[in-house]
Amino acid sequence: MSRKSIYLDVCALSRPFDDQGYLRIKQETDAVNMILAKVKQGKYRLLFSSVHIKEIEAYDNIMERVELQTILKKLGEKMNENLSETRARAEKLVNLGFGVADAAHVAFAEGAGALFISCDNKLIKKCLKHNIKVWCSNPVAFCDKEDLR
Repeated sequence: MSRKSIYLDVCALSRPFDDQGYLRIKQETDAVNMILAKVKQGKYRLLFSSVHIKEIEAYDNIMERVELQTILKKLGEKMNENLSETRARAEKLVNLGFGVADAAHVAFAEGAGALFISCDNKLIKKCLKHNIKVWCSNPVAFCDKEDLR
């Protein structure tokens, strides 16, 4: 049985570093931690792209930056990127109103056929509105969909 590929954008990977005083953030943090535990167990393949690397390198918070880099290094698989196809798709998404980094993340996830997980509600709504080619939602919805406990 082949493992499903998942693509968590940096917003989702960073959720555990956000203010846990809000219920939604705490629920999404718990879901991200559960997803990463299942990646560790070999149930899913966590894919990451050059966009992750660039975005995380720009973080001012050294502890968060190092932790995220460690997660990707230990649990993630660097994607084989078809940059010309991905760039063309990202440009189409930007023309539809996606931000540059968001468009790139979505294009990479689509290119890999990976389930796309984000904590950015506006991005998820855009993905659903424009019928991106892969499943897309937040970490809690992913855990519900996959029946993760």
